This record gives sequence, structure tokens and C-alpha cells, in this order.
Amino acid sequence: MAEALTIWTYDWVPEGKSGPRGHVRDIRLRWACEEAGFDYDVKSVPFSDRGAEHFARQPFGQVPYLEDDGLIIFESGAGLLHLARKSEALMPRDPKGEADTLQWTIAALSSIEMITVPWWFIGLSRPEINPLEDWALHRLKLLDDVLAQREWLAAGRFTVADILMSDVLRVPKVRAAADFPATQSYIERACARPAFKQAYDGQMAHFASGGQTQHYRP
Repeated sequence: MAEALTIWTYDWVPEGKSGPRGHVRDIRLRWACEEAGFDYDVKSVPFSDRGAEHFARQPFGQVPYLEDDGLIIFESGAGLLHLARKSEALMPRDPKGEADTLQWTIAALSSIEMITVPWWFIGLSRPEINPLEDWALHRLKLLDDVLAQREWLAAGRFTVADILMSDVLRVPKVRAAADFPATQSYIERACARPAFKQAYDGQMAHFASGGQTQHYRP
């Protein structure tokens, strides 16, 4: 019998209005496992004392990283694509559907998150003019135009691309950016899925417990 997948995350992160609880990127892997019906465990590495073993598995000392039958995979996007290869629930197997899913998964990282994260960080210092404001809003408007024409991004159905894109978009700074109705509806659809709710509740419980190991079995 194969061992359960293991998602590694911090044992604790700050909470509150500006804290990252509920948005730490292990939620992406949790969500994918829930959608696919995988057995998985969630284990912890220290938030405040990141040791050599952590850096050996994640060279930037970040989370999450994924463990699967001896493989260690860091970066949430890489972990999602690894999980998508294991389940058709996350990515179709026909060449066209797979290519569509792959391109939108990469777009979430390279065309949206690459802009929205530094835009958010610059905004924290409250400059009079955020130099990334126009770029970020233009890119979000282009995405809203796409989402106005479809329920999900790729292959005519929910895929791993939607896990990644909706997680990028649900960050409060992004949601409050402007009046993008199609984007707001898309985020609400994605976050209403039972698998997202289970992933979110699991992450919040994990940090509240101080990082105790969690076991999930469908």
C-alpha cells in the first residue's frame, strides 16, 4: 500500500488582518489533494528556526514542499503539477485539455502573481504612487475579460489551473483592487467548492494547534 502524500508547512504563522493564515501556499496542495481524493498528511517545519534539513528540502527556507514516495518537490506550482499528473480530476488527459491547463497554470504564476505580489508589497509602505499600480490593474482587467466568457479557465471544466489562479486572486489586496465583476464571481465559485473549504479549515486548524501532524483520508 502506497504511503500517503505529505505536505510540509510551517508550524505557525501570524494571524490577524495582515497575517498570512488562510493564505500560506500549502493551501494549494491541500486543495488539490481534496479535489483528487488523495490520502495526505500535513507535517511541520519550524517557522522561527529554519534548520539545515529544511533548507536541504527547500533551498529558500519557504513552504510548502511536497513529499511523495521518496520525491521531494518544492514550489507550490511544481507540487500542483505533480499532483495533476496523478489525477484526471486535476488535469485532463487529452493533449488539448492538458496543454490548456498547463498554460493557464503557468499564467497564474508568471502573468498574474508575478505582478500582484510585488504590487502588494510596495503598497504596504503606502507610497503616494505605486509604480506597479497601472500594470497590475491592466493585467487584472485583461484576465477579467477572459473570465467574463467562461466559468473555468481551462478545458471547459475545473482544473488545477483554477486552484492556482483563484488562490492568487483571492488575496484581499487583489480582490479590492477594482470593480472586476467576472473575477469576483470566479473567486466566489472556486471558494464555494467543498474541497477549498476543507483545505482552508485544515490550514487554520493546523496553525491553531501549533503545527500538530494532520492526517486526511477520503
